[in-house]
Amino acid sequence: MQAVNQYYHHGRFKVAGGVLPDAVTAYRTYGDPNNDKVIVFPTCFGVKLALGSQDYLVGEGKVLDPNKYFVVTFALFCNGESSSPSNTPAPYGGPYFPFVSYEDNIRAQHAVLTKHLGVRKVFCVVGFSMGGQQAYHWPVVFPDFVERFVPICSSARTSPHNQCFLEGPKAAMLASKDFDDGHYQSTPQHGLRAFARVYSAWAYGQTWFREHKYLMDGEYPDLNSFIRERWEGRFVANNWDANDMIALLNTWQKGDISIIRDGGDYEKALKSIKAKGLIMPSKTDLYFTPEDSETEVSHLRDAKLHVIPSIWGHFAGGGANPPDIAFISEKITDFLEAS
Repeated sequence: MQAVNQYYHHGRFKVAGGVLPDAVTAYRTYGDPNNDKVIVFPTCFGVKLALGSQDYLVGEGKVLDPNKYFVVTFALFCNGESSSPSNTPAPYGGPYFPFVSYEDNIRAQHAVLTKHLGVRKVFCVVGFSMGGQQAYHWPVVFPDFVERFVPICSSARTSPHNQCFLEGPKAAMLASKDFDDGHYQSTPQHGLRAFARVYSAWAYGQTWFREHKYLMDGEYPDLNSFIRERWEGRFVANNWDANDMIALLNTWQKGDISIIRDGGDYEKALKSIKAKGLIMPSKTDLYFTPEDSETEVSHLRDAKLHVIPSIWGHFAGGGANPPDIAFISEKITDFLEAS
């Protein structure tokens, strides 16, 4: 049976930038809720549970098999399914939506697991990109609740270069003639399309472009067609809300596990993580670089590093390329089955 979105109402919920009068977390479950091998798999930027964002790793015969694990997938705040600028009523809707941190997301997900689903411990948190940053935050926010974590193409702290990259698509959106400081009354086509074009160059490795992989084996006649359909279409055709996208970027830019309990001491925060880690960057990721992952692993107590040998850049971790999915799945399987 196909999983469907479920919604947990937290009531009044404090967040980093203020409060949400009736915060909602969207989630899906797969498998037997009585199975104590619980896997948490939160979303990343630009995806929705309803569009099958987590399906590349979740399902019968896949690495996160519901016959082996009880899998819970969570939608980030601001993704349009959980509480977001686009679905929150006045006075907090649209551009007035408060800033939400990764810690806020983790606290909300923990509430769903413990108060609603009766989960006492999480076997593993798996996440790609922003989902991977949540995987890093979980054992920091709840150190005795998580046994293992798997960040894929991600980091424990958003690097200065990563923050700078995000300023590009953000500026394209904010400066567009139809964004109107977030008060737009119809879809800001110029803003969404400009955002997509600025972002598109960062998603893949340079070799991927050099080898004309954007033609997708003949699906597209040229680079512009690829950008128009795969990137502009990703946000326009899927009805992404511009304020939601900017709010998500703000969460991403300010991601840092060390601000939660170690006063900004990044090395101390990494060394304090008790959970076992499997860290999987992509060799050609332009913004969650493998060099950053190597540094993080050097400070973690118990973590393994496996670099995805791919030219697909950041998207190597998100299900875009079958050989990369196979590599990731093999490493996660070994990690989950190890003692």
